[in-house]
Amino acid sequence: MTTEDGPKLAGVVGWPVAHSLSPRLHGFWLKAHRIDGVFAPLAVRREDFSVVLRGLRLAGFQGVSITLPHKQAAFSLAHSLDADARAAGAANLLVFRRDGAIDGFNTDVTGFAASLAQEKVSVDGAKAILVGAGGAARAVALALDRRGARAIWVLNRNAARARVLAQDLAPFVHARLIAAQLSDWSAIAFDASLVVNATSAGLRGAASLELSLDALPAAAVVCDIVYDPVETELLRRARARGLRTVDGLGMLMHQAAPAFRAFFGVEPEVTTDLRLTLERALCRHA
Repeated sequence: MTTEDGPKLAGVVGWPVAHSLSPRLHGFWLKAHRIDGVFAPLAVRREDFSVVLRGLRLAGFQGVSITLPHKQAAFSLAHSLDADARAAGAANLLVFRRDGAIDGFNTDVTGFAASLAQEKVSVDGAKAILVGAGGAARAVALALDRRGARAIWVLNRNAARARVLAQDLAPFVHARLIAAQLSDWSAIAFDASLVVNATSAGLRGAASLELSLDALPAAAVVCDIVYDPVETELLRRARARGLRTVDGLGMLMHQAAPAFRAFFGVEPEVTTDLRLTLERALCRHA
């Protein structure tokens, strides 16, 4: 699939960005669909973000995926925003229109919800615990609500940040949002159906999230949005205890699918082969 104007251009903007799996992920789909396209890693400092974005649009890029630390800046620069971006206060996908306008989206919400669906994890009518109060946690909270969670406990070392998240998202969700300190974990975890780590704890080279999983019921599911390593220390301990686990690769793959469709005009599939390709890439980088 080619165009008269040459390859379609897109990329991922972040700082740093060399570690990102997005170029390999999109490259897998470009090859599978025989598309004449390029998806490039674009290392951009905070202070250069708006200038670089304008340059990419003028250079003919279809749009860009956005990763840390630019999701809030992307939200502010977009001329229009989808409902998930407005609720989360962050955009991880910018699409450049021919009239010069920029459309902003948050696909982390649908990405996490799709990951749970693919793993057949049901939270309908259930209690979920969300650890973290940053931008990723906001997207996860919205996804849990979309999947039918009855109550979402937001735990953070700084309880004030958890309260801000709960207050900000309350108008957008049906689930009860309850903020608490991370130290309240043991008193809250006894009847939880799902626990989600939405912090960077457990990322390769970072300290693990230290929670006693003994407090959880045997049927609970433990999820980590970290994908490098694929099995974090938290997930390893959960699996050793006999609990079901969901790693962060599913969210990564599913949140990328709408971006690929927007950039290259094809609906991609999240497949076992794609997962294996990404797992091999992570092993090489370890």
